[in-house]
Amino acid sequence: MRYWKARHLASYAMRVEKTQGRRFPEPPHPYRNEYERDRDRILHSRAFRRLENKTQVFTRRYSDHFRDRLTHTLEVAQISRTVAGALGLNSDLVEALALVHDVGHPPFGHTGEAVLDRLMRRYGDRFDHNLHALHIVEHFEQKYAEFPGLNLTFEVREGIIKHSRSYDPDEFPELQEYRLGEQPPLEAQLIDVADEIAYNCADLDDGYESKLLTLKLIREGVPLFDRLYRPIERRYASMPEKLRFNEALKRVMDTLVTDVIDATRDRLKKLGVRSVAKVRSYPQRLVVPRPRLALENKRVKEFLFRRLYSHPEVRAERQKIVTALERLFQYFMKNPRSLPPSTFGRTLREPVHRVVCDYLAGMTDRYLQGRYAKHLGG
Repeated sequence: MRYWKARHLASYAMRVEKTQGRRFPEPPHPYRNEYERDRDRILHSRAFRRLENKTQVFTRRYSDHFRDRLTHTLEVAQISRTVAGALGLNSDLVEALALVHDVGHPPFGHTGEAVLDRLMRRYGDRFDHNLHALHIVEHFEQKYAEFPGLNLTFEVREGIIKHSRSYDPDEFPELQEYRLGEQPPLEAQLIDVADEIAYNCADLDDGYESKLLTLKLIREGVPLFDRLYRPIERRYASMPEKLRFNEALKRVMDTLVTDVIDATRDRLKKLGVRSVAKVRSYPQRLVVPRPRLALENKRVKEFLFRRLYSHPEVRAERQKIVTALERLFQYFMKNPRSLPPSTFGRTLREPVHRVVCDYLAGMTDRYLQGRYAKHLGG
């Protein structure tokens, strides 16, 4: 009875009763399956709450109406659940993976990640937000008396590191338990596609709302948007431009999501994929759009990089972030005793650069700015 949803799953879906389990065995819950418990543990974690104050594209200096890392995560979860339901995938696993996929991001999003990785390379090390997320759920979150971390199921931990990229087993021997030579289940593959759809559409929306992107620029630079906008322009000619923009953007998202569903369903049928084992053994990922829509999506990304992420105002804000992170990193490397006592204690067992990096990566935007003002007077 606990696994009644399994009757509605496709044969290639990851069934919860087939889980490889938790690192530390626990008795089953009376009315929640293992993936539902993972989802709830993620929702109640400190790292998840911190996403509310981590930048997506625009910092709070612009407005509090724009996406942050938390609202982006919720949009990824919504898209992922929709696709999972249409394909007969395990929506509980999908939701857990969607909610956890960004908890490893440092303050100020991809800019912060690039800075920390560059600083760590000086010490022959690296920063990777997927690997940092794994460390968070395995070690840094301390909520239970019986075990460290959140003690998530194998499939959620595997999805954390493999949803968006593959890892060479020779380069990452410490990850060998996660079946690096195989593809992850479809539920994990789906997250990367949903993530891209969510942030492309959201960044168009926030870019337009910020007035850094105009309707004219978007129509000229994003053929898919322009094609979907034309009939809306004719039908709703008397409506305000913002409402016409909203209608077109909604159709862009629907087009991309529908294509992923149809393309994946057709691909699985054509290849005769009827089991998780077949998914794992296939040489490429199976949850991908058709080539034409993949090209359309690529054009959206190229437009955003050219017109939004490289906009002088966004670049200027990014440089402030880079400076703050670099200077704080250098400060704590020279003054490790300025770290909180529990964090400083780690330096007795681990390299100082790794401890400093993890400390900075766990900060929210606001907390980092506060530490910068305290220690460096910025």
